[in-house]
Amino acid sequence: MVRGLVVAATLLLATMGGSVRAEPDVPALLLAAAEGGARTEPDLGNWRVDTGSDAQITASLHAINKLITGGGALGYSPVLTLACRRDGEPRWSEWLQLKDPVSASRKITISVIVDGGKTDESWSVGPRGRTLVRDGDDGIKRLVSASRLTLSWRFGLLSGRGEADFELAGLSKAIGQIAASCKTDPP
Repeated sequence: MVRGLVVAATLLLATMGGSVRAEPDVPALLLAAAEGGARTEPDLGNWRVDTGSDAQITASLHAINKLITGGGALGYSPVLTLACRRDGEPRWSEWLQLKDPVSASRKITISVIVDGGKTDESWSVGPRGRTLVRDGDDGIKRLVSASRLTLSWRFGLLSGRGEADFELAGLSKAIGQIAASCKTDPP
């Protein structure tokens, strides 16, 4: 690794000094030298895999769109999280994290569009109305081969709708990594 960094630094200095003509492949060479030439992690796209304090293995992804907060001043991207519990039921679950609460108290209907196919599902409303939860592996199964997911819901009777769009690149590898850490088969 240190040798790769020395090579990268030398190439960078030579390129900046004007004594070596920079070819289009120089940035790729610098990156490869800095990384040691090989990647050991699978390409998870924008998914972030983590182990929670409750021993759940999770993969999270920010929506590609922004929602405007209730005050109208700030925008944020909702976060989709897929999770596996090592012990306990339900083993698999998914949830959508919001900054603005929904007015529903127990259940909410969410329109789910997976690669253009639409269905309505009933999700549970979590603490303070800011988390929408769906338990079971069937929800995750529907996403494994998908490339795009759109979730749409009503914030309240007079509040309008919210919508979150997700590009799912890297999802199958993220689910594989979660399942391996959870010591179970992928859905």
